[in-house]
Amino acid sequence: MKKCWVIYNGSLTSDKFRDQAELLKDAAERAGINATLKKNYEVLMALHEELGGRPDFVVFLDKDILLATYLKNAGIPVFNDPEVIETCDNKAKQYIQLAKDKIAMPETIIAPKVYPKFTIEKSGYYEMVLEKLGLPMIIKEGHGSFGMKVYLIETEKEFFAKVDELRGVDYVFQEFIETSRGRDIRVNIVGGEIVAAMHRSSETDFRANITNGGVASVIELTPAQKELAIRAAEAVGAEFAGVDLLFGENEEPLVCEVNAAAHIRNIYNVTGINVADKMIEYIVGKLA
Repeated sequence: MKKCWVIYNGSLTSDKFRDQAELLKDAAERAGINATLKKNYEVLMALHEELGGRPDFVVFLDKDILLATYLKNAGIPVFNDPEVIETCDNKAKQYIQLAKDKIAMPETIIAPKVYPKFTIEKSGYYEMVLEKLGLPMIIKEGHGSFGMKVYLIETEKEFFAKVDELRGVDYVFQEFIETSRGRDIRVNIVGGEIVAAMHRSSETDFRANITNGGVASVIELTPAQKELAIRAAEAVGAEFAGVDLLFGENEEPLVCEVNAAAHIRNIYNVTGINVADKMIEYIVGKLA
């Protein structure tokens, strides 16, 4: 019998992280695999010792890139690959990769590195960004999940306060897509194929995330939405991905972001499709 580990972050107290892992564990067991849930700190990264009780593969639901790399270097197949997790975890790095493959997305400017105790405020750089993107605009930190650390900037005062606050942080400036205010699409992809999709909307927030009070419903994707979502996942190398799409001009899709460890409970509740089963099926097929 094959063995797998399903790894999630043990320091996070929300039940949704454990729930995500249990969905994968249950799917693996339905497929006849001996699955073990592990918090990231339960795998000791002792670099001068052999890893004990090695699994046949790991489903990695965390952003502990060092642990994912450690397991990969031990010769264990890790899904998603740690390089993919790292690319998706830093949105600035992710957008550079998406742009390389000419993925349709909002106009984006990557903020330069500014050390915390220094400033470039009087260099003219920020005025150039304001001129190019205008207001309102989005400022988005490199690291953040569930719509957190994403800011709608509506005035110059807010703009300069935020860039001052974010010294020392990776972040991006991004065009605000007014036509997608409070609505987006989540598309779950496994192995280059669309498994499930839902429309998310909010009447109280510019973000549509369910965590921020959005509501979700089933959606039938257009051919353009399908193609873009698949291309976006491929651009970052993700075998498993939650691709978020925005509604651009004339409803043309734009990529908001690609999530390498997308939560699947909400899309299961909305669509009745358990993405975990498809993930395990894909892994078993790839390793056969």
